[in-house]
Amino acid sequence: MALKMLLVDDEPLARSRLRTLLAECRNPAAEATAEAANAAQAMEHLRRQQFDGVLLDIHMPGADGLALAQVLRTLPESPAVVFVTAYAEHAVTAFELEAVDYLTKPVRLERLETALARVEKARQGRGSPEPEQEVLVIQDRGRTERVPVAEVLYFKAELKYITVRTAARSYILDGSLSDLEERHGSQFLRVHRNALVSRRAVRALEKHYDAEEGEGWAVRLNGIDESLSVSRRQLSAVREALAT
Repeated sequence: MALKMLLVDDEPLARSRLRTLLAECRNPAAEATAEAANAAQAMEHLRRQQFDGVLLDIHMPGADGLALAQVLRTLPESPAVVFVTAYAEHAVTAFELEAVDYLTKPVRLERLETALARVEKARQGRGSPEPEQEVLVIQDRGRTERVPVAEVLYFKAELKYITVRTAARSYILDGSLSDLEERHGSQFLRVHRNALVSRRAVRALEKHYDAEEGEGWAVRLNGIDESLSVSRRQLSAVREALAT
């Protein structure tokens, strides 16, 4: 069975070349079953179907390929990641993110087949199926969406509703932050009276200035550029989470 690959690159010509090379691969065979020009589009595809691997560019508008790879590691059935980039200096970081290979442009057919062989090995090495993942049922613009809890980066209370943020987009959810914390407290960390963040997505704690609250601290998460304020009461818990 041909490997199902997702191509993620903001340059159409780069995606076209990879698509052509994939069609020529025989050992193992592979096909480009979807394409994305940025991380948000990639996450939309990943929510709708499963892939064996992702051919992932690093330098893209918005969240870059390294940030997307961080998010992919949190998915229950994460595809194997092969970075494809014109820059060699990110190789160490790429392998720290458990990428199976790192290709530099222009990509040669033989080198791509080597990378695909590693994707195939990763597919064969997958364990038994994971239990059915937890999902949030969200009413969005007249339709019902099932959003996997594992994709959520944070919950934030906003007046009468909850903002649910993933790497791809934001949703509006009716409910209370306390109920979400009670149900998913093992996966999320309270950073403020109005916010819960994914423990696995916490990237950094840094000094922060807020016009209303003055100097304080904020937490940054993998997959998005924005930061969330950390209250003094929750500061020690956030530091402990970063240390583990």
